[in-house]
Amino acid sequence: MKCRISAAIAMLFLMVLSVVSCKKDNSAQTPVSDSEAQTISQEDAAAENEYDDITEMGLAAGADMESGAIDNGRIATDGNTARIRIDLFVNLALKLGPCVTITAEPNDTTFPKTVTINYGDGCICRDGRFRKGSVVLYFSGPLRKTGSVLTVTLKDFYVNRAHIEGVKTITNLSANGAIKYSVKIEGGKVTWPNGRGFTYVGTKTVTQIEGAATAACADDVYSTEVRTQIKYANGITVTKNSESPLIKPVACHWITKGVLKITINDRVMQVDFGAGDCDDKALLIWANGQVEISL
Repeated sequence: MKCRISAAIAMLFLMVLSVVSCKKDNSAQTPVSDSEAQTISQEDAAAENEYDDITEMGLAAGADMESGAIDNGRIATDGNTARIRIDLFVNLALKLGPCVTITAEPNDTTFPKTVTINYGDGCICRDGRFRKGSVVLYFSGPLRKTGSVLTVTLKDFYVNRAHIEGVKTITNLSANGAIKYSVKIEGGKVTWPNGRGFTYVGTKTVTQIEGAATAACADDVYSTEVRTQIKYANGITVTKNSESPLIKPVACHWITKGVLKITINDRVMQVDFGAGDCDDKALLIWANGQVEISL
């Protein structure tokens, strides 16, 4: 996949709630308090970031296997086929740090293939976060190949003190030279040591809509459709749905177009990113008003 983008939807959600928490609306349900809204937004952002990091691990491993980690130049004397050079997993190592064990089975150029990222009893990674447990990546085929599926399974996986669960499926839907892939989370769950936590499910579809004809990233433009839900044991439910695709040029720091709907129980907000201008402005709309916000 030529270039990847992050729409920073989680951080947008955090900022939106900081604006809306003090606004009055006509919600029929017991309103979510300001402190609850802040906690929910922080936890939602953390969950989005961790699940996105897991996606990046899989994409990095796939890229490494296709651009150097396969040691095609060395054929073992016993006649075995070319093998994977674990030491050449450069992109993945940058995501993890030197304390992680990476294994591949089968250790050759064939597919399907399972790559296991094992943190053992835990270590501090290069991003400063503590991780333990395993992330198991099952590749049905080379990730660059249309139709290939990457299934990510978490085994006793922790980030800092949060237990992260779930199965993530990434499917390459690319066609005519343009990148397109879907990401689906099933059985997602985040639990902290104090017992607080929530379930998490969602889908995202990312489509390259400009720039497929060139090798450069600067002219790429991506469209993202998102639908996610987190649900707490106390009944609080948060959903984020793109009512129109979120457009993000690689050359711009911000989402430039699209509408994102955010719902906490029956409190509904919309973020309208505008008509395509590259600026940090968006319109936040709720039941009784609207305000321009800076992203």
